[in-house]
Amino acid sequence: MEQTAWKVGELARRTGLTVRTLHHWEERGLIVPSRRTAAGHRLYDDRDVRRVYEVVALRELGLSLEAIAEVLAPDRDRLEGILSAHLTQVEARLVALRDLRTTLAALVAGLRNSTTPGPSDLMGLIDEVSKMTETFNNYFTDEQLAALEARRQELGEDTIRAAEREWPELIAAVQAEIDAGTDPSSPRARALAARWGELLESFHGGDPGLREGLYRMRDENADEVLSRGGPTDEQIDYVRRAGVTGV
Repeated sequence: MEQTAWKVGELARRTGLTVRTLHHWEERGLIVPSRRTAAGHRLYDDRDVRRVYEVVALRELGLSLEAIAEVLAPDRDRLEGILSAHLTQVEARLVALRDLRTTLAALVAGLRNSTTPGPSDLMGLIDEVSKMTETFNNYFTDEQLAALEARRQELGEDTIRAAEREWPELIAAVQAEIDAGTDPSSPRARALAARWGELLESFHGGDPGLREGLYRMRDENADEVLSRGGPTDEQIDYVRRAGVTGV
C-alpha cells in the first residue's frame, strides 16, 4: 500500500522543496502537518500533500503567500479549479517553448553552412530569440496561446512547415503582379489573394481574437516584420483590393 504519512525531510525530498520552505509555510499557516510522532516530529498525511500541491500550483500562477492564504481559507474543495488554472498556464508555456524551439531550429539551420559563431554572435541570437518570443506573447492571452498550440497540433508540423515555406513564394508572386501592373481584380491576382487568405486563416482559424492580435502585432512591428521577409504595405493593400477582407 502507498505510504500515507511522511516526515518533513522525506516530504521535502519527494517534492523537491526544502525543509526550510515547508517550515516557512507552516509559520504562515499554509501547511500545518496533521500529526506529530510521540517524539514531536512532524507527520504529513495525504491531505497535507494535497495542500502542498495547492500552494505550489498557486505560487506557479504568480500569487503571493498572502494571496494564497486568502484563496485557501474557505473550507471547500478547490483542487479542480487550481488544477485547471495550472494546466492552462503550463499549456501557454508549452506554446512559448515550441515557438522558441522553432526559432532556434531555424537559426541553427542557417548557421550550419557558416563558421562557428563566436560569443558576440551567440549573444545576438539570444537577444533576437528573446525579443521575438516576448513580442509574440505581448499580443496573445494565455488562452489564445493555448488555442494556438491546440491548432498547431491539429495541423501537424508538416503542414506548418509547408505554409512557412509557401509564404515567401506567395509574397514574391504578389510583388511580381504589382510590378507587372496587373489589375487586382484579375483572375490571377484574385487567386493569389485567395491563397493569402487561406494561409492567414490556417494561423488564426477564423478566431476574431487571434486574427486581431495577429494584425495588431504586424501593424505595430511593421519594420521588424518587413526585415524578416514579411509583406509590405503595398502588397497588403494589393491583396485587399484583390478581394481579401480583414487583412
